[in-house]
Amino acid sequence: MRPHVIDDAELWLRRKRNRGVAAGQESLCTISNPIGAESRFVFRNLKRGLHFDLCTVTIASALGVPYPIPSSKEPMATTIFNAPRILRSRIPRVCVAVIGNTPEEMIEKAETLIRENPFLELRLDYLANPAAALPKVKRLLETRPDAVFIGTCRRASNGGKFKGSAAAQLEILTKAAAAGCQLLDVELETAESVKAADLQKLRSAASLILSYHDFKATKKLEETFARMVKVPAEYYKVVTTATSLYDNVVMTKFLEKHGHDYWLIGLCMGEQGLISRILSVRAGSVFTFAAASAGEATAPGQVTYRDLRSTFRVDHVDAATQIYGVAGDPVAHSLSPAMMNLAFRRENVNGIYLGLQTKKIDDLLACIQDIPIRGLSVTMPHKQEMVSHLANADDLVRKIGAVNTVVRAQDGKLYGFNTDVGGLVGPLSDRISLNNARILVIGAGGAARAAVFGLTVRGAQVSILNRTLPKAQKLAREAGAKVVKRADLKKLDFDVIVNATPIGMENPKASPLEPDEMRARIVFDMVYNPVETKLIKQAKAKGIATIPGLEMFVQQGARQFEIWSGKPAPVEEMRGVVMKALGEVTSSEPVAPIPPPVEAVKPEPKPAAHNNNGSSAQKSHAPAKKAVEVKSSKKSVAPPKAAKHAKKVVAKKR
Repeated sequence: MRPHVIDDAELWLRRKRNRGVAAGQESLCTISNPIGAESRFVFRNLKRGLHFDLCTVTIASALGVPYPIPSSKEPMATTIFNAPRILRSRIPRVCVAVIGNTPEEMIEKAETLIRENPFLELRLDYLANPAAALPKVKRLLETRPDAVFIGTCRRASNGGKFKGSAAAQLEILTKAAAAGCQLLDVELETAESVKAADLQKLRSAASLILSYHDFKATKKLEETFARMVKVPAEYYKVVTTATSLYDNVVMTKFLEKHGHDYWLIGLCMGEQGLISRILSVRAGSVFTFAAASAGEATAPGQVTYRDLRSTFRVDHVDAATQIYGVAGDPVAHSLSPAMMNLAFRRENVNGIYLGLQTKKIDDLLACIQDIPIRGLSVTMPHKQEMVSHLANADDLVRKIGAVNTVVRAQDGKLYGFNTDVGGLVGPLSDRISLNNARILVIGAGGAARAAVFGLTVRGAQVSILNRTLPKAQKLAREAGAKVVKRADLKKLDFDVIVNATPIGMENPKASPLEPDEMRARIVFDMVYNPVETKLIKQAKAKGIATIPGLEMFVQQGARQFEIWSGKPAPVEEMRGVVMKALGEVTSSEPVAPIPPPVEAVKPEPKPAAHNNNGSSAQKSHAPAKKAVEVKSSKKSVAPPKAAKHAKKVVAKKR
C-alpha cells in the first residue's frame, strides 16, 4: 500500500480544478487521499501550477497499518517521505537522451547539452560499467543545481543494453539517485519481478518513472495501464510503436483520459509516431523524449531536440495550435516541415507542420478528422485518390484529377487545390515563353498530370514519356498531348524536358534519361533532394540550362502557406531554410544562360559565284522556324491567386 505523499495532493487539486485561491495567496486545505487518509496542506496557486508547502500530515490507513507520522514542527525526513519530489511545473517539455561508449564521453556530451536543454536522461545501460559514470554525474549536478536528470539502466530483455539482473539494475539506479539523479526509470517487468520493499527503497531516494515499452504495436493500453497502477510510482510512462497514423490518435486519447489523474509520459515510436512525440505534451504527457543529435536516437523514430524545439516548436504547442502536415509515402526525406514551420514562425501563425507517412488513404482521413488536421500537403501516392474525398475543389484539381493541397473546414469537410502547376509554370515562364514551346514530360502520375495540363493550357506542345504506355496514352488524350517512345528520343529536339517522376530521389545515382537522350535547351527536375540529381548533372555536363526542383518546391509551398494562413508567404526565408538544409549556400550561382532554339539562320548575301557555264549558283535555305522567345532568367514569385481563390471556394460552399 502506498503512503500518502505530496504528489497525490497536487493531483487531487488538479482533478478538482480548485480555483478558490488567487495567485500568490496562501490557504489551508484539508483533503482526503485515495485510501482514506486525511492530510492538510498549505498551497500557493502559481501561474505554472500548484506548489505545496507541507505543514502537517496525518496518515490513517484504511487498513489500519501504522505509518511513521512526522511532527508538524519537524521536516519530512522519514524513510517514507525523504525522496525529493520533482513537481511537474519544474520539468521542461523535452528530455534529451544521452548515450556514450565511455563515462567520459557521456558526461562530456551531457555538459554540452545541459547548456541548451537542462533536462537529460542518462542511458547508463549503454556503458560497459554504468556505475563508473556516477561520480562524474554527481560533480556535474553540483555545478548545475537547475538541471533535472533521469537515471536509466534498461535491461536487454526490455529493449535496453544492460545484461545484468533486476537486482543489479536496482543497485545501479540507487547509486544514480545518490549521485543526484532526481528521477529513475524502471520497467514494469522489473518492478513486477522484485520485492515491493526494494522498489519502495528506490522510491525513497528519487521519484520513480514506471515504464512500459511495446516495440511491435499500439494495443491493449488500458489493460497494460491497469497493471502499471498497481505498482506505486510518481510517473507512468507508456511507449508503444505506431504501425499506422491512427495509432497516434489512440495514444493521445489515452493520455487525455488518464492525464488528469496520473502524471503520464506517453508517445509512439517509429516513423509514423512523430505526431505523438509532439502532440502528446498537450494531450497530457508531462514531457517527451528527443535524441542529442542525428544518429544518436535511443528509440525508433526519435528526432533531435533541436528539431523538436526549433522546427516543431514543441515548447509552444497548446490547445489552440493548428496542425498541418505532408501526407504520403515516403515523407522522411521531405523538407516541407522545415520550410513550413519557419513560415509559421516568421508570420506568427500558431501552427505546426508534421510529416505524416502512410500508404493507406483511410488511415490518413481518420487522422484528419480525429486529431484534427487543419491542412495537408498531399504527395505520392495519394494525389489522385484524395480527389474523391473532397467536398469541393478548384478548377485545376477537377481538370487535372490530382490534388496537392487540402483545407479542412470547421465542419470537417475537405477542400482541394493544386499548387503544383504554379510551382512548375512560374520558374519556366520566367525563362521562356511557353506558347508553342516543345516540352517533354517524363511520367504520368499526379505531378506529371499537373505539369501536362498546366503546360498545354498555356499553349505548349507537350509530349509524354512514361514507363507504362496505356497510362501515358490516357493522360495524352485527356490533356491534348501526344505520347513518344523512348527509342525516338535520340532524334527529337525539345525546348524543355521535365522530370515528373521520383527517379533520382531515393537513389541519387539513378536518372530517367541517358545523356544522348537529352536534346533540349532546359532540363527541369521536380526532384529537389538532392539539389543536383544525376539528371541535372548530366544536363550541365552537356551545357544545357537547368532548373532544380528546389524552385518548384518553394513556390508551390508558398502558395500552400497563403491558402492556409491568408498571409503573404515569406518566400526568400523559405528558400533559404531549404537550401541550408540541403547544404547549399544561400547565394546561389548565376542562372546558366539558355541556348537559343536550333534553327536555320539566313546568311549574309555573298557575290554570286560563276560556274564554267557562266551561270550563277546560290545555295537555297529552308525557311527558319519561329524561335521560342527567351525571357530573362531573373526569378520572381507569382501573385498568390490560389489563396484568393481558396477563400472564394470555401465561402461559396458554406
